[in-house]
This record gives sequence, structure tokens and C-alpha cells, in this order.
Amino acid sequence: MSNSQRLQGIFTPNIVPLDANGEIDEAETRRYVDWLIDRGVHGLYPNGSTGEFTRFTVEERRRIIEIIADQTRGRVPILAGAAEANTRETIKACEHYHDLGCRAVAIVSPFYYKLGPSAVYAYFKEIAENTPVDVTLYNIPMFASPIDVETVTRLAEDCEKIVAIKDSSGDLPHMMRMINAVRPIRPDFSFLTGWDAALMPMLLLGCDGGTNATSGVVPEITRKLYDLTLAGQIDEARDLQYRLLALFDAMLYSAEFPDGFRAALKLRGIEPGDGRQPRSEDQVIQLEKLTRELQCLLASEGYTDEPIGGCPVGDSDSVSEDQIARIVENVVGELKKRGL
Repeated sequence: MSNSQRLQGIFTPNIVPLDANGEIDEAETRRYVDWLIDRGVHGLYPNGSTGEFTRFTVEERRRIIEIIADQTRGRVPILAGAAEANTRETIKACEHYHDLGCRAVAIVSPFYYKLGPSAVYAYFKEIAENTPVDVTLYNIPMFASPIDVETVTRLAEDCEKIVAIKDSSGDLPHMMRMINAVRPIRPDFSFLTGWDAALMPMLLLGCDGGTNATSGVVPEITRKLYDLTLAGQIDEARDLQYRLLALFDAMLYSAEFPDGFRAALKLRGIEPGDGRQPRSEDQVIQLEKLTRELQCLLASEGYTDEPIGGCPVGDSDSVSEDQIARIVENVVGELKKRGL
């Protein structure tokens, strides 16, 4: 690696607080950075999907990193999202974030246009040959061209500047195939999972850490889950993973992403403001309902008070109709992705 500090641990893909006018709230962003670091996250990952990077201008994306780098002051490493619409602008972002002292950048494969493996390889190779900062591949096939195992292996072998991959597919066998293919040729290469629901099993399979949206809301849980898993305290870690899953599912599936995470963060005492995506009346009503559910989940972990009127009491082993519907929806969606 071109930098001795290996990428490992929990990197928080942080939300960007906005003020009443929809502009970046610098004071609250700085407070949020301190809040996360004080609660044990290993690093910060601004300008990712949770940070809604596509909804900011180029100048705003750079300003976000400037604020966070200044507030962090080297206390934890920064993995800066540097994805732009083409290689020329992406390389400019890499240069700027390198000058700000970021440990590495994360770059999603080309989005909007669905490209094949050869084009994805050429895209990352051009960036790797012209960047001063280490690069993390960002595989998120639901939004961008997928990065297959062969392409990851070729890039790891051919490009010293490419030092890690953040995979948000949640596909355990895919992660195993990548680790099995890349580790023998690049023992220094890091594997990070972006799928919170599989954090513990991914760590057990050999991942070095995660970039997990829930760590921006309950950093205490994700840090403890990471520590317990690495310490081999499997029973405790498994219990924590199930509790994290309940929060993750509620925040991810019950509102337009990442509105559920914004709502939960507000319950933790950070003022994230509203995102820039307008909401319909139905969405506003659904988010109000979700906020109460999230308050109950967070109250059960001791992070907030129960809502007025309390929380429903039931058999913790029972599965609600909403949960069943969500499971069915996920299964059907996965089958469709696989062409079945």
C-alpha cells in the first residue's frame, strides 16, 4: 500500500445536516463529526449514498469534505467519496481530497450507463494511474455498474493505488469469492461491507470492517458489534447483530432512503434537517409513523425516551404482518434481479 495505515474498522457514511433553507449546516456538521468520533467510529465516509452525494453540487461536495477534514483534525481517517460523472472530474476530486489529508477516496463504478466489465476496468485503471490518493472501489450494483470478481482481481493486481473495495451488495458468496481471489496476490488489500444486515457474518468471513449507515445513528452498537466479533464473543455479537438488523430494516425499508436514517438521527439529538428530495403527503405521514417506531426501537436500546403513549408490548418472537410483507418483498426483488 502507498500508505501504511490499512483501512479497517467501522467507517461512518455520514448524513449531511441541512438548515431550514436546505443549505449545508456547517455548525451542526461539525457537532455531528465530534459526536461520531466520541462514540467510537474508526473513520468517516462523507459523500457516499447515505450522504446523498448526487444531490449536492461539485462545489458543495468539496466543501463537505473541507468541513469534515478540518473538524476531524486527523483524529480518525477519512474515506472521502470522490465519484463524479467522468474520470477527469473524479481525478480532480482525488487531488483536492488528497490535499485535505484524506486517507483514501471511494469511487463508485460508472452510474446511469450500464457498462460491462472491460469498461469498468478501464474506468478505474485510468483513475488509479492519475490519482495521488489511495482508491477504494465502491460496488453498489443496485445503483451503478457492478464490479465483478475478475475485474476486482485485475485492478488489485495491476494498480497499486487501488487498496480496498467497499461492497454494498450484501452478497456473502460474492465477498468470499473476492477475498479468495485477491488476498493471495494482495495481502494488504482491504474488504469493507456496506450492508449492515450482514456485518457480523462478513467480518467472520474475513472482511476488515464496514461502511455502515446505521453507524451514523447508533455508532455505539456498530462499534461494539465489530469489537465483539473480532474478540470471538460470538453469542453476544449475534444478539447485537439481530438488534442492529431491526433498526436497519426499519430505517431502510420504511421510508425513501435515507429519510429513515435522518429521522432516527434526529431522535439521537442531532438536527439533520430535511433532505433535498421533496416528499409527497403520503411520505410525510409514513415518516411520522416511522419516527414513532424508531423511537421505540431506540428507547429499547436506552438511547431515547419512549414516545408519548408508550410502545406496543408483544411477543418478541412473533413476526408482524409488516415484517412478513417486507421479507416477501425482498425475496421477490432478489429473484427479479437474478432474472428468475
